[in-house]
Amino acid sequence: MTLHHEIAKIVATLPKDDHAAAPDVAAWRAAGEGRVPPPAARTPQLHAVEDTTAQTPAGTVPVRIYTPAETDAYGLLVYFHGGAFFSGSLDTHDHVARALAKETGLKVVSVGYRLAPEAAYPAGLEDCYGVVRWAAEHGETVGWDGRTLAVAGDSSGGTFVAAVAAMAHDDGFDRITHQILFYPSLDLDFDVDRYSSLRENAEGYGLETAGLKPHNSFYIDSGADPADPLVSPIKREDLAGLPPALIVTAEHDPLRDEGELYGERLREAGVDVTVSRYAGANHGFVQNFSWIPEYYRVFEETAAYLSRR
Repeated sequence: MTLHHEIAKIVATLPKDDHAAAPDVAAWRAAGEGRVPPPAARTPQLHAVEDTTAQTPAGTVPVRIYTPAETDAYGLLVYFHGGAFFSGSLDTHDHVARALAKETGLKVVSVGYRLAPEAAYPAGLEDCYGVVRWAAEHGETVGWDGRTLAVAGDSSGGTFVAAVAAMAHDDGFDRITHQILFYPSLDLDFDVDRYSSLRENAEGYGLETAGLKPHNSFYIDSGADPADPLVSPIKREDLAGLPPALIVTAEHDPLRDEGELYGERLREAGVDVTVSRYAGANHGFVQNFSWIPEYYRVFEETAAYLSRR
């Protein structure tokens, strides 16, 4: 299927950047924040949205808690936003967290983890893992029902999902019930011959293959070694015992094949996996194009997946 016509219209307006150059961090972040609507205009509307902090071994981490409706207790979904490890925030991905809460009926805890280059690896990863542990250990405070504890993330947030699931397994922390990865970045060595989608979707779809290395350079230069399975989760040798996974990929995404291969490897290791490819979609569609009905369906699919399990 060709790129969805609404996405294609917007991609056609994007400036022709020098993809070999790393972006200006301040300008990139400012552009993202500039597209965020004021709080009163943010949708979907929920019962409550609260900013607070989580006290973790890595320090104090900002979190935003989304309560979909009033009830006594909730399943939890801890969400890690995308942004190539150097951008994105609680605000830029607020609508994603809201939609996840609305459709799943779970209380969503969105994590404002530290970003590169100011915070060297593994600061952001430690923040994400710390918040998952905090949520479980303070279940009474956050209203957790003690059952569902899902972790979800998009793009680099999906990297953190896979890494956090592995860290939890290795630590013997078995409370994570599901991992949900939206078009994850799972192999940060960016060898263009490793996956066919890196060449097939190299240009013209928003995220371009030539831009992967410079956009992720802040993270890698801060100490994230692409050979480390916590940086490139697809390099983990033993995937047995990890939580059940929903992996969502986009047809026109350079990262498509690594996400789907990770699903195959999880399945071979005995993990219950659902891999769902969205036709006509590009990288970032959960954040950027969920206003298109066929792509808003990703939240409904996530809810159905969680309810089945």
